[in-house]
Amino acid sequence: MFVEQLSAALVPYYLQIKFFHVACAMIWLASTSVAYINYLLPAIKAWQRAPDDERLLRQRNIAMERFDQGVVLEHVAFPLLLLSGLLLLTAGPWGLAHFWLGLKLCIVVLVFLPIEAMDYWLSHFGGNKRAIRVSGQGDVALSYEQAIAHHWLFLVVSTPVISVTGLLVLYLAVVKPV
Repeated sequence: MFVEQLSAALVPYYLQIKFFHVACAMIWLASTSVAYINYLLPAIKAWQRAPDDERLLRQRNIAMERFDQGVVLEHVAFPLLLLSGLLLLTAGPWGLAHFWLGLKLCIVVLVFLPIEAMDYWLSHFGGNKRAIRVSGQGDVALSYEQAIAHHWLFLVVSTPVISVTGLLVLYLAVVKPV
């Protein structure tokens, strides 16, 4: 009963919710790509070519810490994307019987949610490089290097996955294949 009432209340706002959902999707998918491609990736690759160069090490560390700060926009957009998606599911004419929507939701649950959970942890919680550096607890240098290594491995693995599945979800949402 509550779902039916919520659906009826949301129907007049379906297009506005859809616009908000698409805007959040664009922010989520694109907000870190410029920083990753133009700043983080070159800094990491330069440091990998000369790991004993202190200047390149500092540049790598600065790029990674700023990347942690820069993903805040992405990490605000993602929960709003999920919420607006649930509202669209409630108010919209599409149901789980539609193949494209079921596949889209499977990708969200099985790919995006686990990747984003790890991304939040690496950038804001236990893996936050700046927090580790200023903590003064334990072997800060070792913890910092481990955090950099974990985050870099995560980015190397997750970036192609998100790129491909993100475009697939966009395709499914726009084309709605049978």
